[in-house]
Amino acid sequence: MLGWFRRKKKEEPPQAPQAGGREPEPVPLPEQPEQPEQPEQPEEQHQPVREPEAAASAPLAPADDKAGEAAPQPEKKRSSSVFRRLTERLARTREAFTERIDALFLGKKKIDAQLFDELEEILVTADLGIATTMELLETARKRVKRENLSDPLALKSIIKDLLKSHLTVDQQAAELALPDQGPFVVMVVGVNGVGKTTTIGKVAAKFQAAGRSVLLVAADTFRAAAISQLKIWGERNGARVVAHQEGADPSSVVFDAMTVAQSKGYDVVLIDTAGRLHTRTNLMEELKKIKRVIAKHLPDAPHEVLLVIDATTGQNGISQATLFNEAVGVTGIALTKLDGTAKGGIVANITRELKVPIRFIGVGEQIDDLRDFNADEFVEALFTTAADADRS
Repeated sequence: MLGWFRRKKKEEPPQAPQAGGREPEPVPLPEQPEQPEQPEQPEEQHQPVREPEAAASAPLAPADDKAGEAAPQPEKKRSSSVFRRLTERLARTREAFTERIDALFLGKKKIDAQLFDELEEILVTADLGIATTMELLETARKRVKRENLSDPLALKSIIKDLLKSHLTVDQQAAELALPDQGPFVVMVVGVNGVGKTTTIGKVAAKFQAAGRSVLLVAADTFRAAAISQLKIWGERNGARVVAHQEGADPSSVVFDAMTVAQSKGYDVVLIDTAGRLHTRTNLMEELKKIKRVIAKHLPDAPHEVLLVIDATTGQNGISQATLFNEAVGVTGIALTKLDGTAKGGIVANITRELKVPIRFIGVGEQIDDLRDFNADEFVEALFTTAADADRS
């Protein structure tokens, strides 16, 4: 869980949360988060008893916590089950990618130019992109020639290794840490309809399961349903939501939220922003303004600018990512709806084009279907059928 998020200091395991409250943390924060007082600003507060559902339970333990007391056998079974679910959710991409490669190699006796041409078509149509495909195939050609390979199945193994290496390199140096002072601030951006608010709710559950107090900020004031949707997630997670009325200045909402977060000692602040067309300059300027307001409270914040992209948009997602990156400096990507597309190759393409790590992938509607992205696990699931996963 949150493999890219590391605590700077070793901490005691978080105590069980009390109703409506938050766990005390040894992290140097202004004060221990308690039941927040009624603020002067028009904010919304949601503090129900946290639901004991499986949304963020055992699979979401902090990455740096020890699991010394846990028996290895159950953990192995759980990991196997989770991997099987991932292979099932990537079925459409596997059908359009891996299974087409298998069909191509079936009956082939040698590696020749025609085989590479047909393989190129498969990679491009899986949304790896022209540049990424050419780069992979050129490296594969050199390796085939250097190692004097002739078996087509060896070429499949090379493609798998290159994809894994490609994704792993782009994920390096991607870790973030809780700041020495003040909350960890995540600004979430993206166009309408990609699942920003839902992603925020699921990420909040992950942080809470890691023992962190979370403040949600409804800075999407242009869409009526956005505020109510975030409040629902706040109720579900037992997290406070700072919100103003519809049509309010988003920057003022963020200003008030940052004040509350610092005064009440919240660990994590997740900011929902309005969905906007990446081609609308004035709307992108609003994002820059929000970022400046955050920085006035905390000079190093936001610590993460998370861009949410719908995987089904294919190459259009690349252009979105490029323009958002130019505007606000994207530091991480959440790729949603991977279970609903046959073009999962966008994972490799987007990391190559932006050199920005993928933090999460969405492979379903359940709260735990937002998974921390692991390059090795993703590629293995892409090349593994559900039947193979059952046997492993």
